[in-house]
Amino acid sequence: MSLTKNNIPFLYTSILYFSGFFLFLEWLYPVKEITDTSNLSIFIIYTLFCFFISMFQMKWWIGFLLKGFGLLFIIDGLFFEYGFMSKLWFDYLFMEIAFNLEALFSQAWYQLTPIFRSVLFLLLIWLMSYLLHYWFVVMKRIFLFVLLTFIYLAILDTFTIYDAGMPMVRTFIISFIALGIANFMKELDKESIRFTWIKKTPIWLIPLVVIVLFSTVIGFAAPKLEPQWPDPVPFLKSTAENAGSGSGSGVQKVGYGEDDSQLGGSFVQDYTPVFQAAVAEEHYWRIESKDVYTGKGWEVSNDPDYQQQTNGSISLATFHPEAVETEEFEAMIEFQGNTDIDKLIYPYGIQQVYAAEADYYLDGFSEAIETRVNGEAVSLDSYTISYNNPSFDLTKLREQTQSEQPEFQDYYTKLPEGLPNRVGELAEEITSAYDTRYEKAKAIEGYFGRNGFSYQTTDVPVPAEDEDYVDQFLFDSKVGYCDNYSTSMVVMLRTLDIPARWVKGFTSGEMIADDVAETGDSFDVYEVTNANAHSWVEVYFPESGWVPFEPTQGFDNLTDFHTDVEDNTSEEAQDDVLEPTPEMNEPEPPEVPEEEAVTVAAGSNPDSFELKAWHIAIAVGVLAIIALIIYKTRFRWQTFIVEMKFTKKQDAKTYQDAYHHLMKILNYKGITKEPDQTLREFAERIDERFTTNEMGQLTAHFERMLYKDEINHTKAKELTQLWKNLIKRIMG
Repeated sequence: MSLTKNNIPFLYTSILYFSGFFLFLEWLYPVKEITDTSNLSIFIIYTLFCFFISMFQMKWWIGFLLKGFGLLFIIDGLFFEYGFMSKLWFDYLFMEIAFNLEALFSQAWYQLTPIFRSVLFLLLIWLMSYLLHYWFVVMKRIFLFVLLTFIYLAILDTFTIYDAGMPMVRTFIISFIALGIANFMKELDKESIRFTWIKKTPIWLIPLVVIVLFSTVIGFAAPKLEPQWPDPVPFLKSTAENAGSGSGSGVQKVGYGEDDSQLGGSFVQDYTPVFQAAVAEEHYWRIESKDVYTGKGWEVSNDPDYQQQTNGSISLATFHPEAVETEEFEAMIEFQGNTDIDKLIYPYGIQQVYAAEADYYLDGFSEAIETRVNGEAVSLDSYTISYNNPSFDLTKLREQTQSEQPEFQDYYTKLPEGLPNRVGELAEEITSAYDTRYEKAKAIEGYFGRNGFSYQTTDVPVPAEDEDYVDQFLFDSKVGYCDNYSTSMVVMLRTLDIPARWVKGFTSGEMIADDVAETGDSFDVYEVTNANAHSWVEVYFPESGWVPFEPTQGFDNLTDFHTDVEDNTSEEAQDDVLEPTPEMNEPEPPEVPEEEAVTVAAGSNPDSFELKAWHIAIAVGVLAIIALIIYKTRFRWQTFIVEMKFTKKQDAKTYQDAYHHLMKILNYKGITKEPDQTLREFAERIDERFTTNEMGQLTAHFERMLYKDEINHTKAKELTQLWKNLIKRIMG
């Protein structure tokens, strides 16, 4: 007897299989945080789709077609811009296959395209849906997968930014309940015990669940020793740095952080919302600036000196308001989730802040504004800012050549002694054809887009101990994100004795609502996420103040510039100043990283799954096919349900339901009882047709029960088997 097929109720096999499904999800969740994978929810939906098909054990070719179609459907939505299954669609697909096969055979792993890697990932999910059904439901050998899941989470928690605390708790609960059920099922099979659905059956589950939950609560709440072993990560990192040349990369997480002393390395995206802002137009969200470049990152030369601001009025001017045109606006900021930034996020030209019971403290050097309540630095829930948005006159910027005071010049042109000479030589070469400060700044800003530099967030190297961060980016890697571009521009400007500083904050985010009316004014609402963290450049102009520049490829400068109508500047010159490079017209790349100890800025939205009308039509079609399959196999599922009831309770009503279900199946197969036939005559006809005597025995028992109210419980098992055998014969 096969326990799996005949005895175990569908509920228990479902619990086992879905335990495998939820454990597999614990393998998927970290992917978003430790890699640059976006749209993880799409892969989770495909996982559920594959597990659903495997659970119902459809014919292999039906399951193959459905899973394969789902794979193509997802790939098309994520990557293809051509009509589904069109000639161009297939041409592009075959081109991708040919390119990636060539890369595979040549072992050029980094050349594998996102489409090919996504297909491999989906195929892995497909395979796991089958393997976990085999391990959990058929063989009920789940311990190895449980053990591997714990090891996997422990490794990620130790060596990556992924926090596996709660995943470990979830895995413990799921695993031990599944292990309990699996071992119980195996014992029944081993002892050849019939699994009957009596009323007390669920009782054995209660102590299992109680023990697991009690153990979880105790383990979670009990006091724990501090880590007894030293953290292996610093040792491994130092070993790797000493063994290599600095081409390796540390993985960080996107977002705002305060420590920028060690820049470089890859990052993983985090699209967790930080705040929503209602504003009249897009602009940078500033937090602070830093002035000391160390060769590895940025620091502030002076210790923080926070001065309290009076009644929310902020005494900060990054530009000269008397020389720069401004327009007065208000912005309303509301933080989302568990955001913990105890500094004000503000636009250029900030004047006044309105928030209940909050005090503001300005550090005049870094221009960071700390928010405090009762003397303690806190993150506010919401506030409103009034500000004068600047618009810089390009004509005036081009004309400014005045030198600054020596003290000011020293602060913002300071460079480390070990900076390689070739950095300054490159800056001289780029700007040799220009005379004014503005032209030189624009020349360096546009240099990256014309000389083979790539915006990249993965495989970004960390400079070795004897390497300079900027030098490595400019001459070796030529790949990186905003920190690389902004830092390099500041350093090159400083080699030319042009005062410049590094600024960090957020880009404008993604518009989620437009023309929202508020107190008579109209606003656009933007959502700013951790992925919008960003760094850019400010260059000092004596008559205008600090002017923002945007060297990072894929990003536009959000600052307003204008040219007076009377200006004699030619259109060509204006185009050279105002038109973005081709790279800047590309879609905004994903933004940059943040680890608790290291900040890397960022700023844009991920490639999203484009939902088209025909996508919906295909999804409806697939659901219709599944519904049709379920309908066509409805008698098999109904038989299972009736059998489950009959196994649980042998009474007159249940037996009548079973017998009527048998008659319904016969009717479906075209074998109907004539009006003048008795049940016995009909039973003889059935037995004669199928060469058996099972229908006669079932009918005789049915008549005794119906007319004599006689139920033979001792024959319940035998009658159940007769009923099942006859249905199998009829269904063929």
